[in-house]
Amino acid sequence: MRSLSLSLGAFVLAGLACMAAAQEQPGDTNTGLKIELNSATDTDGACRISFVVENALGADLSEAVFETVLFDTAGSVERLTLFDMRDLPDGRPRVRQFQIDGIACDGIGRILFNGVQACTGEGLDDGACMDGLGLSSRTEIEVLG
Repeated sequence: MRSLSLSLGAFVLAGLACMAAAQEQPGDTNTGLKIELNSATDTDGACRISFVVENALGADLSEAVFETVLFDTAGSVERLTLFDMRDLPDGRPRVRQFQIDGIACDGIGRILFNGVQACTGEGLDDGACMDGLGLSSRTEIEVLG
């Protein structure tokens, strides 16, 4: 009887470990940069987009500039541009807004974070801004990288 209860206990523990592992998503980490497209609003012949950026790199960023590609809703490249997220203190969220002239928000289908133009922070490795970059969107516009 005792070996049965030990086996049952081991089975329950193994099941709990599997459930915990299944809940983890690939790329789910508490490190890196997290960029969320929070809103997209039409304004005077332009689209104003707002990002919420969270720096969890373990160091302040004095500069973070991303090369981005805007795609129209048909999937064609509309333009290449740079999004300068400026300074990003470690562990503190920041909101950054950009106005994209000459296009309505419903004309933008996707935003691709194509690479890093600049990523500067004390003690950071090369590629720190793109390694572990977490992207999400609360809008109809898809964000990928």
